[in-house]
Amino acid sequence: MEPGICYIKEEYLVPEIKNNAAHKDPVEHDNKRKSVEDNATENGKPKKYQKTNKKERKRGQNKNRPVFKQDSSLFLCHSLMNGPDLEKCAHANCRYVHDLTAYLNSKPEDLGVKCPVFDAIGFCTRGVTCRFAKAHLDANGRNIKSPHYDENKARTSMNGITSELQVRLRKREYDFTRSKQLVSQADKLRDEKKKKGEVNDSENPVGGTVVEDKTTTEAIVKAVDPPNTEKPIGAVVDDAETDGRDIAQKPPVDFVEKLILSPLTTVGNLPFRRICKEFGADITCGEMACAVPLVKGLTQEWALTKRHASEDVFGVQLCGNNPNIIAQAAQLLQETASIDYIDLNIGCPIELIYQHGGGSALMRRTNILETIVRSCSAMSPKIPFTVKMRTGVYADKSVAHELMPLVEEWGAAAVTLHGRSREQRYMKSANWQYIEECAAKVKHIPVIGNGDILNFEDYIEKREQAPHVSSVMIGRGALIKPWIFKEIKEQKPWNPTSMQRFDILRRYVNYGLEHWGSDMKGVENTRRFLLEWQSFMYRYIPYELLANPPQQINQRPQKFRGRDEMETLMSSPNSTDWVRLSEMLLGPVPAGFEFVPKHKANAY
Repeated sequence: MEPGICYIKEEYLVPEIKNNAAHKDPVEHDNKRKSVEDNATENGKPKKYQKTNKKERKRGQNKNRPVFKQDSSLFLCHSLMNGPDLEKCAHANCRYVHDLTAYLNSKPEDLGVKCPVFDAIGFCTRGVTCRFAKAHLDANGRNIKSPHYDENKARTSMNGITSELQVRLRKREYDFTRSKQLVSQADKLRDEKKKKGEVNDSENPVGGTVVEDKTTTEAIVKAVDPPNTEKPIGAVVDDAETDGRDIAQKPPVDFVEKLILSPLTTVGNLPFRRICKEFGADITCGEMACAVPLVKGLTQEWALTKRHASEDVFGVQLCGNNPNIIAQAAQLLQETASIDYIDLNIGCPIELIYQHGGGSALMRRTNILETIVRSCSAMSPKIPFTVKMRTGVYADKSVAHELMPLVEEWGAAAVTLHGRSREQRYMKSANWQYIEECAAKVKHIPVIGNGDILNFEDYIEKREQAPHVSSVMIGRGALIKPWIFKEIKEQKPWNPTSMQRFDILRRYVNYGLEHWGSDMKGVENTRRFLLEWQSFMYRYIPYELLANPPQQINQRPQKFRGRDEMETLMSSPNSTDWVRLSEMLLGPVPAGFEFVPKHKANAY
């Protein structure tokens, strides 16, 4: 089904739409508007034929959007966070505020009487800078801890980068010998195949006959790690006590019959994943992390690897264009982070990444891709290496059916297929018939289907269309309605009221304050990510308002009003209304605040 109209019951249509029986498709209206603009004349020539110095704007992201930034010189020095006279600042040229009285006089009023962070863990690290500070300050203005505070249990998130590791990476002192050896061995194996005539050494070799490779990842591992023939020294573990199991061996991730949350750039952050876990997501994955910043030890990129304690099966997705760097990032994550699997993104359509040979460009660089998958798959038997791809680069030239058997042969533990090409972005419906065709060609590893699942009816339909698919991955459907996992597991629609939906936003905000901090900077970070999420979530249409349920992910709704003011506000496509929602939870926005969503989420 191509983009069309999502019809609303007559009683909920706004008057001008209700009186217009022949309501026209907004997509058709947009096309007509563009046609009028293209044919408009200036100085006797159509505008579309006039020369211009402006480059065509790339579609998919609002790259020139205004981003609000706070003045860091107004932040309080960390030495005063927990109150007056507790410790002295050790930095002679510290640029932050050291006058606590002046800072408190200029600080805005608290946002509430209870601090979500203090209530959750019993201690707020933001101290006097917290926007709920009165909830955890004593009579002398000093930060307190709850009597029940347990420092060992307070850490609900894992991963991130330590200062010691960051120094080692920046000084290039981290030992990447193993990853370099694995890449070298994978290249050597490929060269041997080339000499035998089993490899087409072109930049785009997909399309030839697949030759079964008898050499497995175990051969690469043995070449790098020779078997240890020395006799073991130490205590012996009785097999009877462990039922014959290897207690050091971590069980592999089970990707069969699972509901998997897609790695979502910007919006798939830790607080959002917590919400999805509460609604029944089985497996979660962090936002796409670029390999080069990870290896360089950049804090912002390492923040994408953070994992909440509720994420029982969690993976990190890598993106890059160089086998050595990607293998190093994989080794680094396996040795320093708490993760269950690593995913390689070879479907990212972002122009910058594609032009540098990463993301979906790797689908055309199969020589490089083979080295990456072979080396990373051989890195560790405990942490599976998976691959996520699109149908191909171009809409009229799908290559996934040829590439997926190769990825299986190279050692990947699972493969995910998004049923659209890079060229299509999200403008066409996902091709689940093609997903099934590809899944049928993969014999021994799970295939995960991805695309256009917004309700349990979609889930059933897609599974019937693709019986060889092991599991499904959900992205935009979870952004629009995170309770989709609950609906699929219960096999019935869940129709939350506006206040239930508002409570979801409140929980997200509390998780955000816990994750990003409850001071001014943390509040505004939480607000920004909340607004980014709302740019997707406003597209949800309450079930009772639909004339022909269920709602389809690529349909534009008629203009409608909700059953109450809150429901109407939540369904508004206007970003100023999203800001109003954020102010109900996080207080007034700072002076000069503007918001434009990063992604053009209203592109159906």
